[in-house]
Amino acid sequence: MSTEKLYDVILSPAITEKATIASEYNQVVFNVARTASKPQIKKAVESLFDVKVTAVNTLVRKGKIKRFRGMLGQQSNVKKAVVTLAEGHSIDVTTGL
Repeated sequence: MSTEKLYDVILSPAITEKATIASEYNQVVFNVARTASKPQIKKAVESLFDVKVTAVNTLVRKGKIKRFRGMLGQQSNVKKAVVTLAEGHSIDVTTGL
């Protein structure tokens, strides 16, 4: 898989309180493409960050309905991947690639 396609699978790291707590358990949370499968996510993370992945769990956060200036709007659905890394491996998501 080419490097461009790997960046199409992994969109961005998810920087939230829950993701920060998960980092204590050797887990990293990424926003991924809606069409990405678990093997594709695992391959992308391993090749981009040079780490060993033991598990990939995915979830789809449904978009919320929000009100802006009196008009209703719909946020987009977001697919997230919780990637568990092997012991001794780590990813610093605060630095760029």
